[in-house]
Amino acid sequence: MDIGTIKGIIKDQREEIEEKLKSKDAIKREYLPLSKNYLKHPNILTILGVRRCGKSFFSMQISNLIKANTGYINFEDERLASIKVQHLDKVLQAFYELYGKINFIILDEIQNVEKWELFAARLRRTKKVIITGSNSRLLSGELATHLTGRHIDITISPFSFREISPIKQPLTTFEIAKTRKLLERYLNSSSFPEYRIFGKSIVRVIYEDIIYKDCIRRYKIKKEGAFRELTYYLISNFSNEFSYSKLAKMFKLGDVHTAKNYVSYLENSYAIITLKRFSYKLKEQELAPRKTYNIDQGFSNFVAFKQTKDVGKIYENTVLVDLLRRNVLNETYSETYYYKTPNCEVDFIIKQANKVKQLIQVCYNINDLKTKEREIRALIKASKELKCKNLLVITDDYEAEKQEKWFGTKRKVRFTPLWKWLLKEADDKADNKFRKHNRRSPT
Repeated sequence: MDIGTIKGIIKDQREEIEEKLKSKDAIKREYLPLSKNYLKHPNILTILGVRRCGKSFFSMQISNLIKANTGYINFEDERLASIKVQHLDKVLQAFYELYGKINFIILDEIQNVEKWELFAARLRRTKKVIITGSNSRLLSGELATHLTGRHIDITISPFSFREISPIKQPLTTFEIAKTRKLLERYLNSSSFPEYRIFGKSIVRVIYEDIIYKDCIRRYKIKKEGAFRELTYYLISNFSNEFSYSKLAKMFKLGDVHTAKNYVSYLENSYAIITLKRFSYKLKEQELAPRKTYNIDQGFSNFVAFKQTKDVGKIYENTVLVDLLRRNVLNETYSETYYYKTPNCEVDFIIKQANKVKQLIQVCYNINDLKTKEREIRALIKASKELKCKNLLVITDDYEAEKQEKWFGTKRKVRFTPLWKWLLKEADDKADNKFRKHNRRSPT
């Protein structure tokens, strides 16, 4: 591939992304302060996340924030399909000819180029480098070998409710009503950036790209039909439990290992999130059924099979995605599980180090007395068993702080509306305190 062709592609891509940056509808990503700290010195920052969640746009936002002279190239471009590792020095030369001396390079979806790792490792000696990828396995194998201790990674997701809400701290009755209306639209739509331009049709396109490009083609899946059926089943049964043995039997996969592989492919591409059942015994965690969630509510709204709309499950899915998002923003390195015993079920268990930090129930219809009783009873029972007193119930619009008593135990339980919880600043005093005592070195 000649320099002239590469320069033309780089210019086209740069113009396209700069047009987006200039748009009045451009949204500032909440990950920016975190990423700025990671690029104070020559380094590699790896930005991971589901395809089309805004990694390229976010990378250029970082460039603008640190006022860097930047070279940008996206290897997802079909014109670069034939590019090989030996051509990467030509890419660097094209940057120099176009922009002069550059100190910041963005290599977008570079995992499409085989054996690119040494090139990236060489660049980071003198430049700040961002690598983006749509697969969590990007950091394994060759990359981990060549960049040990030389990269930091951030996993981002589609827009949070905080990012798209114009009202950050509703105070008046009017502001609260407006925020609740915006939340309703958010839950019934998609948080992918391109949804705001193209509507629900783009969600189906993104879903198909993930299934084919990030899974079937990448992993050379032979049973394409079975894989598609399994994927459709999982995204349609979000917020529910599943087992590998059931999947293997249902889709005639032959063995449990194939089912595990298929689910891992979907996780690696960020299409779904799976939660383990919490137990202090690791063997029990591995053997128990898991719960599955969708990375974006658009998959639930516009792709999944559904007979009736289950608002409660959408609430639960939204909370889980934001919990994982906050874990990145706060750098708290917490683990999220669900909890279930024969007489008790709690939606989310937040564990940090060797301590359970918080128990969370998500309950849309808290006004139903039987539902409220069931949720609170389970929360207090789990509180006793796990020795955790930080109890939260996320509701539709009920807010209170009450002493609840079950099983001879009294506990303070906080109730907060979903809209208010989602708008809460990701970084709080408790997380800051924990982070200071548990900060780890970047890998």
